[in-house]
Amino acid sequence: MRYIELILVAAMTAACGNRNAREVQPQPVEAEPATPAVEEDIEHALDLIGETVRQPVMATRPQATSQGVDIEGIVSFDKTVHDFGDISIADGPQTCTFTVKNIGAEAIAIYEVAVTCGCTDVRWTREPVQPGKTGTISVTYKNEDGPLPFDKTLTAYIAGLSRPVTLRLRGMVHDKKRPLSELYGAHRLGALGLKSLEYKAGNLPQGESAGDEATVANLGKDPLLVTFTEVSPQLTLSVEPNPIPANSTAKLRFSIKADPQQWGLNRYFATPVLDGTPAGERIAVRAHTRENFAAWSEEQRRDGAQPIFDESTVTFGTIGAGTPVSASFTYTNKGKAPFHIYAAGTEDAPVRFTLPEQDTQGGQKGRVSLSLDTSSLPKGEAVIMLTLTTNSPSRPVVNLFLVGVVE
Repeated sequence: MRYIELILVAAMTAACGNRNAREVQPQPVEAEPATPAVEEDIEHALDLIGETVRQPVMATRPQATSQGVDIEGIVSFDKTVHDFGDISIADGPQTCTFTVKNIGAEAIAIYEVAVTCGCTDVRWTREPVQPGKTGTISVTYKNEDGPLPFDKTLTAYIAGLSRPVTLRLRGMVHDKKRPLSELYGAHRLGALGLKSLEYKAGNLPQGESAGDEATVANLGKDPLLVTFTEVSPQLTLSVEPNPIPANSTAKLRFSIKADPQQWGLNRYFATPVLDGTPAGERIAVRAHTRENFAAWSEEQRRDGAQPIFDESTVTFGTIGAGTPVSASFTYTNKGKAPFHIYAAGTEDAPVRFTLPEQDTQGGQKGRVSLSLDTSSLPKGEAVIMLTLTTNSPSRPVVNLFLVGVVE
């Protein structure tokens, strides 16, 4: 279908929308459905970029704490992501270690660690790990793929856990060594160099935590102590090592704890403090808060809400910049449980949503309406992804698309 290529490059996830926003748009252009009932084609395309979740995640979700990553109260990992940062081909194989502490009351065993490809070697503690003791998972990235970014997944199977644990290795391989000022000079806050001022913590199920890490650099000639002020309540950050040695890199680790009052895509902020002086800019961490289906039974999942939309894409044709647009998407709840939309939004486009005031009962129809302000959109073809965060176990995130041309 003609929109798949556009959809794959559309912005991912969504900013939290206003459930009670009123549609106020003089002389709107009514958008028309572009294709009838194209749910499956669009969802397949979105699966390729990891945005649509059809089934509950089958790996254990870690809980980030100041002491480590607590998993089911049985084991604690010092980290679940290792970022090698920027390396060169000449650096050869790269090795990291994940430390696993038994925080439960009985001995545990790491009985298998599966890798996604042959480009990594892995070794792990084979004997049982007693309560209070630690084991390790040591992973070597062979660095044989050439100058490319890499992101590898490992799956650790640990006796006593209900589900396996997902670990990640990532980094960027360059053809030759490059100076830190080139690699981390895109955003410079004093001596602190960063590749970005905004980071992603990923999907955040209610009641849990989500986090990640990024590499930052001290571009100065003296050690740099980094702390944070004006930190959002749900956000925690740390830097290791700290102080950061001169002309060296460190890991910036961050974690978001879900807030039951917040749904959808939200940004959390902090201001770096460098050697006691607040930096002039903030950094942001994004997380997409979703319903948590981990404790749901198979029956609850089967009988949950199931929204089926009449169309997933509508087009507003070719219009002049500043022309207001209104559109709507209708759906039927094919499930038994009432269908609820927690939040609606877009990445950056100025869209106002009008959501159903009541939950949509099984077998009933509902409608999501919106108005788009095109005055700030760039000229040319526009593909706007609209994201609904819902209570449907089969469709916790529903992605809809508004497309057209702005002259």
